Amino acid sequence: MTTPTGTLRTGEPASARLGTLAEQGATGALSTETGIVYLAAGHVVHVESAVTPDLGDLLTHSGALAPDGWWEAIDQAGRRCRVGRQLVDSGHLAAGALELCHLGALFDAAYFVLAHDGPALRFRPGAAHWLGAVRSVPVDTVLRESRRRRELLHRIWPEPAVDRAPLARVPGPDAADLPVRRGRTLAQVDGVRTAAQIATALACRTFHTLVELRRLAAAGLVTPVAPLVPAPTSAPATVSAEPGPSPRPAAPDEPDTALLRRLLHALEAL
Repeated sequence: MTTPTGTLRTGEPASARLGTLAEQGATGALSTETGIVYLAAGHVVHVESAVTPDLGDLLTHSGALAPDGWWEAIDQAGRRCRVGRQLVDSGHLAAGALELCHLGALFDAAYFVLAHDGPALRFRPGAAHWLGAVRSVPVDTVLRESRRRRELLHRIWPEPAVDRAPLARVPGPDAADLPVRRGRTLAQVDGVRTAAQIATALACRTFHTLVELRRLAAAGLVTPVAPLVPAPTSAPATVSAEPGPSPRPAAPDEPDTALLRRLLHALEAL
């Protein structure tokens, strides 16, 4: 059951709610505890999660697009929900490159939003993402791929904390002795970064990074950093009444480097 504003009151799993919305051919935004799924005519057109790099990060960190080109497209077309089309029409990005990167970001975010099938929190009918139309994907395909990724990662290493917690190195072989991609991933592990932050630093899709991190965890080379205090409950993701792009990112807070260094030394001693 939904209220006129779309708040879900039944604790219905996100996958079940998405199936219903697909059957109805719905357009809007479904929020969960870990992100937002955008639908158009019952198909998934975009997925956002705070624990994965967004499309802009992937494009600019990989060198496929200059940061100025990204923000120019947002400034010019964000309010009209046509950022993707603006990138292509302005010549900043080829349509094929945009589609490929968009699908990678969509499935990466969908893994975190749907793989553990938390409850759907809110549906906003008619809400559109500022990126605009790039490529739509059937709901069944998104759900199936999320399950496949969860099962693959579980086979590599069954501890899901690796996916979201800050990661620290454990003394072991030098990165030069590992396969190239795995060695590059291990080199980014510093006791502070999460998998998503490592993926951003490497300009790599999150899932590919998760595969390497779980392999490193299985080999005993990385471990999640346990929080010193319980993390506060995060507020559910929301969709603004008037769709628009997120503001330009602010500089992150400086970590307590002395504390992190002590944690790393303690882990190395273990």
